Amino acid sequence: MTDSLFTPLSLRGTTIPNRIMVSPMCQYSAPDGFATDWHQVHLGSRAVGGAGVVMSEATAVSPTGRITPTDLGIWSDDHANALRDTVGFIRERGSVPGIQLAHAGRKASSRAPWDGGGPIPTDESGWETLAPSAKAYPHEEGEVPTKAMDHSAIDRVIEQFRLAAKRARDIGFRIAEVHAAHGYLLHEFLSPVTNDRDDAYGGTFENRARLPCEVTEAVRSVWPEDAPVFVRISGTDWLPKRDSWTIEDSARLAPLLAEAGADLIDVSSGGIHPDQRLPNAGPGYQIPYAERVGDATDISVGAVGGITTPQQADQLIRNDRADLAIVGREHLRNPYFALEAAHKLGVEVEWPKQYERGRFR
Repeated sequence: MTDSLFTPLSLRGTTIPNRIMVSPMCQYSAPDGFATDWHQVHLGSRAVGGAGVVMSEATAVSPTGRITPTDLGIWSDDHANALRDTVGFIRERGSVPGIQLAHAGRKASSRAPWDGGGPIPTDESGWETLAPSAKAYPHEEGEVPTKAMDHSAIDRVIEQFRLAAKRARDIGFRIAEVHAAHGYLLHEFLSPVTNDRDDAYGGTFENRARLPCEVTEAVRSVWPEDAPVFVRISGTDWLPKRDSWTIEDSARLAPLLAEAGADLIDVSSGGIHPDQRLPNAGPGYQIPYAERVGDATDISVGAVGGITTPQQADQLIRNDRADLAIVGREHLRNPYFALEAAHKLGVEVEWPKQYERGRFR
């Protein structure tokens, strides 16, 4: 029987009610890293809207791992507790709550997009960033001091991911996603654009893949046995193939992540350097990268990027191009995308009783 957008997906002992996931999208609205009413409404409304997985935005595992000063964080029990009610509400609505665990690396200490998005100097409440090599991100407005991580700093980051996953587990999240994409810390270790180390974490492909795999192992070690771990990767750097990360590198990485404990690879792209050149960011432009990664591993894959209509998302699953349709911007425009998709595809789903009078007919 062919799977469709509304076929449940079982990963370990967790059943996702449909193949629609709310992509993690930064809100830059968490003072000192703490979730607010904004997050409860933002994430909760997508659960009311019927998405199978509601994934939180990139959630920093340490203060220096924030992209901006108002990134969501989970580096303390108090930060976790600020998310507890939101997680409970998502589960009550029948969606599976997920959290994306992240460290921004050299792209940290930046302003929110509506404040210009440029770097925050250290003398203006910014902070020194961490990276595999002392190569600062080349913002147009200047650079933030960047420190190459020694082995003790690497060990510390692995432990920060582990503790963050433990906190997320304890408040009821059912999916942990390791963020290894978009030019942030773990992607920086993978890509030769940003990693020129000559130790066990640099040089060869296997060495550059070491930290993302070790972080995945650390998260898996504390995550419930019946709950899945996802990893988001950039399928390609969108830079000249020589001396950059390519889709064939991602295909080589996929089995290593599976061995480290990943159950699904969420395939995005880009973000490592502002010189990237996307060929055509049209509908579903990143789906071929998810297909290539899926061909290289036995675990599930998710596709993201330019998925905007129910029919497009449904065909993605029916044609076996991916196991999960990860929908970002369309969920910003329409929190009830999944309910609308069910109506347009002729699938009967349970509506919130409070909204029954307004359902599609």
